[in-house]
Amino acid sequence: MHLMPAAMARGLAGTAIGLALLSGAASAQDASATPAENQIADFTLDNGLEVVVIPDRRAPVVTHMLWFKVGSADEEPGKSGIAHFLEHLMFKGTDEHPQGEFSARIAEVGGRENAFTSYDYTAYFQQIAPEHLETMMEFEADRMTGLVLTDAVVDPERQVVIEERNSRIETQPNSILGESVNATLYQNHGYGVPIIGWMHEIEKLNRADALEFYQRYYAPNNAVLVVAGDVDVEEVRELATEYYGAIPSNPELGARTRTEEPAQRTARTVTYRDERVTVPGYSKSWVVPSYTTAEEGEAEALDLLAEILGGGIRSRLYQSLVVEQGIASSAGAYFRGTALDATIFGVYGAPRGEATLEDVEAAADAEIRKIADEGITADELEAAKNRYLRSIIFARDDQSGMANLYGSALTTGSTVADVEAWPERIRAVEADAIKAAAARYLDQNRSVTGYLLPQEEGRS
Repeated sequence: MHLMPAAMARGLAGTAIGLALLSGAASAQDASATPAENQIADFTLDNGLEVVVIPDRRAPVVTHMLWFKVGSADEEPGKSGIAHFLEHLMFKGTDEHPQGEFSARIAEVGGRENAFTSYDYTAYFQQIAPEHLETMMEFEADRMTGLVLTDAVVDPERQVVIEERNSRIETQPNSILGESVNATLYQNHGYGVPIIGWMHEIEKLNRADALEFYQRYYAPNNAVLVVAGDVDVEEVRELATEYYGAIPSNPELGARTRTEEPAQRTARTVTYRDERVTVPGYSKSWVVPSYTTAEEGEAEALDLLAEILGGGIRSRLYQSLVVEQGIASSAGAYFRGTALDATIFGVYGAPRGEATLEDVEAAADAEIRKIADEGITADELEAAKNRYLRSIIFARDDQSGMANLYGSALTTGSTVADVEAWPERIRAVEADAIKAAAARYLDQNRSVTGYLLPQEEGRS
């Protein structure tokens, strides 16, 4: 059980909808050339559960993932961490299957399992041989509604989460700073609250909180089932109907609503000093549209902007700061495009040798200004597109990655059609759109800059 990494594979390859190059196809149009038995299927059961089947018969392995459209950003004020806490508690057993039985069965057949919580979704998965898929569905469907919680299991698990926060946040200077940067960047939205929760609120979570959250959000009409691997679409349809189809929907679920983030009007800085820091570092973040909230073409432009500015060793930041000027040991950029609401675009860097943090930040700011003022070249754009799309093709070799990418897309407002159309939308981005995105969104006057610094001598 774990939290979804903050920038999972560069924001899930920039976007969760990036994996439409099915079976290595070069474009969305090529999908029609894929054999029928290998084409992705998408259907919805009568109770509202959406089912996506991703056939991949290269190995006798199946990834079974159940995604719920609820994450930490859906929590009530004062109950931060309840989505992640419930993720832990989902392994505590039901009347039909006592605690530990599900995990023991997976281990018996040589499979693996895990779960993760993000701002926008919570997911549970098992990876097993095809003949055990039915068993996974039976167990997973049972705990969707049959979870049994008592104080005897809830209270010790809360302590487990507290220790997890201690090890992942409280003892990690970069994590402490990251929490404060997010809380400063988001002035009114749940994305500013840590997924694991604030310590003082985790300590108060209880059985009643967990049950209320579970009964409200864990329903088939708030879930997406993704099955990838050596499977037949009709077989999955029959099994899903048998095991998940009997679960009643929750008619009281209601629309997914959240507080809106106000306009960003100020430049803010957050500084954290710690004696454990040996190499200083900085980050700069902006609130920008996600694929769900952006105007047509904007999110694709932001994706490519992140790739050109700081997506790897060929990027402007790396070439300028690390290779040419030699002032940085690291430098990069990212766009967390897979999000239900307005998201983050960020840059980061650390100095090298005699260079200072101020030198690195000033050089990175200069590269941003160059793109905003002068734009990019046609060759630069073409190379970035090729790198980006090539990485997506390579990602096709990861079966669980496919399930992750589709699941995260469908739980944050995208559709299977969006997934299939994504490569052509990336190809359609023009240089002027990237220049416009940099000028419009990477405004230094509405950014949040975080500084991670060593403890000053003479101070405790």
